[in-house]
Amino acid sequence: MKIGIKVLGCPKNTADCEILAAILRKRGHEIVKSAEEADLVIIDTCTFIEDAKRESVDTILDFVYYKNSRGDLKLAVKGCMVQRYYRDLKKEIPEVDLWIGVVPPERVAEAIENFQDAVGTPEPVYLDSDHFSLDEKPYSYVKIADGCDRNCTFCTIPSFKGRYRSRPKEVILEEVRKLVEVGKKEIVLVSQDNTAYGTDIYGFQSLPQLLRELSKIPGDFWIRVMYLHPDYINDEMISTIAEGEKVIPYFEIPIQHASDRILKRMGRVRKRRELEKIFSKIRSYDDTTIRTTVMVGFPGESEEDFQQLLDFIELVHPDRMGVFSYSDEEGTVAHTFKDKVDPDVVEEREEVVLSLIPDLVSSSNERWLGRVVKAVVEEEEGIRVGRSWMDAPEIDGFIELRGEAKLGEFVKVEISRVYDYYMEGRIVG
Repeated sequence: MKIGIKVLGCPKNTADCEILAAILRKRGHEIVKSAEEADLVIIDTCTFIEDAKRESVDTILDFVYYKNSRGDLKLAVKGCMVQRYYRDLKKEIPEVDLWIGVVPPERVAEAIENFQDAVGTPEPVYLDSDHFSLDEKPYSYVKIADGCDRNCTFCTIPSFKGRYRSRPKEVILEEVRKLVEVGKKEIVLVSQDNTAYGTDIYGFQSLPQLLRELSKIPGDFWIRVMYLHPDYINDEMISTIAEGEKVIPYFEIPIQHASDRILKRMGRVRKRRELEKIFSKIRSYDDTTIRTTVMVGFPGESEEDFQQLLDFIELVHPDRMGVFSYSDEEGTVAHTFKDKVDPDVVEEREEVVLSLIPDLVSSSNERWLGRVVKAVVEEEEGIRVGRSWMDAPEIDGFIELRGEAKLGEFVKVEISRVYDYYMEGRIVG
């Protein structure tokens, strides 16, 4: 078959679908870039918050409309939303031909070929196969674990992803080695919580050891670590990421809040003062980049709680930041809380935090004026640009390049101007 894949949600879904594409190719199918070329389209869904669910449903309905206009297209929907709402979705959107839950890509391929739904107990989507991405991007996502054992009161992920399961170290090393051999310049490690890596199969937090072994792989490439749960970061993790030869000093730490009262209600372990110490420790190293994510409007969040969050942002001054409003998800502990915040207030608070981000990013970028940074060459809307270690693919900014550059190679760039979300620079090597 000619198969198109539409990925929604986080990079973990992207990692799954890149492997799925490789498996489908190996089984004789062709992966196409547009629905017009496809015999079957697979939509990978997200259900983390209300906005993600809405986007997933809207995308499914758009493809249903297109399918009805064509008549010969088959439509498969997979992933987190299917795992969580299979019966409702199958009843409400009968035009979808195939429903597939949270299962490994090998099982997705089998379900497509057998044309049978595959939904049941969630299975860890971690891969012990020799399949890996062969797309044209200079970076690849590598999943080091799947599932989650944390008890955040606002989160539904454990209910449809299952318990935390680490991939064996040897399998990850082999996958990264192959990706580097085919020219990948950036390896992005993802999971629901990278700080928990190894606790289930090795009995201790093994992320630093994994990073040190990955760094021994020959080749000129970066290793970027995403999704560091602040409650479980330790000094060894910080030093390994900040000082690593190939691990870049980029710390993505979603704190969610900075009020001790709200953190406790969220089921988080560390208090504000401990979070401050983590950020201070990271800042003690040269040229680190900190990205965080915060949530506004959690049940019971008072004006004082919100102000504490704003004060914390001003104090630690993250280099990159995201914000989202609390989503009242059924099946979570927070859903049972009675003291919900007025939606208008939640929206206002989100706008306040959003208004801070441009200044945070531009002032962080200013420290690079006149300096030379290393960047990997990519394309942004048809324009050749560079992306340094300060910016993660698909979520952060870029460098507008002046000079000749080959796609997918590292270059040295002298920064000449900075803006809210990007910089300008001249290639000097």
